[in-house]
Amino acid sequence: MELPKDKKIILFDGVCNLCNGAVTFIIKHDKKDSFRFASLQSEIGKKLVSERGMDPEELDSIILIDPGVAYYQKSTAALEISRELSGGYSLLKNFLFIPEGLRDGIYNLVARNRYNWYGKKESCMIPTPELKSKFLD
Repeated sequence: MELPKDKKIILFDGVCNLCNGAVTFIIKHDKKDSFRFASLQSEIGKKLVSERGMDPEELDSIILIDPGVAYYQKSTAALEISRELSGGYSLLKNFLFIPEGLRDGIYNLVARNRYNWYGKKESCMIPTPELKSKFLD
């Protein structure tokens, strides 16, 4: 599959209820249609992760890929995503000044507990026909 050159790609845990809620939230506030999505469990997700030298089996993080520019993980990915969102959420990017170690410490706490706190699905979400075009897999 050829990746869209003009879209940023968000890789997320497709069985995590928190992550699926975040994807729904991002889609709702992505008024500029900046993002495309793929689950970390999908073939394209695994391929994109491997191409960046990461082990797909070891990930518990959101990943933002800005084609031709960079990729971001964890809290940095979340804050970079916020740059594109409507409704004042773009102001969250201002938290990038907080040291990454501190931000990722909080992120890791939530990531470790996300299934206990928010639950887990048996399989990845299936987008509605209206949203299918936003997903790469």
